[in-house]
Amino acid sequence: MKVVIEADGGSRGNPGPAGFGAVVFTADHRTVLAESKQAIGRTTNNVAEYRGLIAGLTEAASLGATEVAVQMDSKLVVEQMSGRWKVKNADLAVLHRQARELASGFDNITYRWIPRAQNSHADRLANEAMDAAATIPDGSVPAARPESESTAVATNPAGWTGASGEPTRMLLLRHGQTELSVERRYSGRGNPALTELGRRQADAAAAYLAARGGISAVVTSPLQRAYDTAAAAAKALGLDVTVDDDLIETDFGGWEGLTFAEASAKDPDLHGRWLRDTSVDPPGGESFDTVHTRVRRARTRIISEYGGSTVLVVSHVTPIKTMLRMALDAGPGILYRLHLDLASLSIAEFYPDGVASVRLVNQTAYL
Repeated sequence: MKVVIEADGGSRGNPGPAGFGAVVFTADHRTVLAESKQAIGRTTNNVAEYRGLIAGLTEAASLGATEVAVQMDSKLVVEQMSGRWKVKNADLAVLHRQARELASGFDNITYRWIPRAQNSHADRLANEAMDAAATIPDGSVPAARPESESTAVATNPAGWTGASGEPTRMLLLRHGQTELSVERRYSGRGNPALTELGRRQADAAAAYLAARGGISAVVTSPLQRAYDTAAAAAKALGLDVTVDDDLIETDFGGWEGLTFAEASAKDPDLHGRWLRDTSVDPPGGESFDTVHTRVRRARTRIISEYGGSTVLVVSHVTPIKTMLRMALDAGPGILYRLHLDLASLSIAEFYPDGVASVRLVNQTAYL
């Protein structure tokens, strides 16, 4: 996945109250994937600029980006990161090394200077952070986090909404391939096993998640295809698997095992209404509204038991779409518009004050 990072930092007084901002866009620069801003007390412009770059790189890595185009209005940071200028300042040398280490995790990274007018999004975030820095009584710079510690709080993508506290980050992983998914048949409460490809997909996801790290728990649907996908990840992470029955797939009732065309031919009127109305039940099955109720229960339990940490949640298309819908505070129609591939990863965060954020949808680059 290719992304564009724009970052900025500033200090009112140089040194003075300082802050940074960073934003990660899709490659076409049309969609914001993540935002970050932080007041960092009293320091210099250059330190703040580097801190902004580090925040942007951290966010891009969290999103699973493989190619990164960095754009900043700091000539010094761009030239030093490109290797054309030497780093002589001791404080900047430490930050430069940290940024280079993060950059080495991508397959490809480029740096480009842009005028401040073209960096307005990051500039706005940095100014908001500087406003906050000016309110810090002693003007001190918050202590840096150890490199092994999660940076989820410092890089809060929902910060501009006023979200506060440690979020519960849910890594939403869909199970791998089964024979029914190959044939594009409704697969709800049936229990088909993973295919050979499905097992490889589970292993690939497990390897990616293990390399990513920072996961505190693994929670899964009870169905075998999800459990086996979760077990592969849990083994790679050195964790146990917890089963939550409310994460099970939709009960498609009489349509279980049928293709879309077969279900439509069997119950044309009902199938048509089901595709338009989330309160409609399949014959002998459950509606998407019913799924929503139980997935909400699962979300509440996960937050209660693992609040403030990162949890791998392995489930199925409808429960994952429902969790994303909750995070987006979206209407039911979004269920019909989201696409999730087999073994894909999405990320949603839920904050203690009720604010939520979607950081990623349908990543499959590791497969």
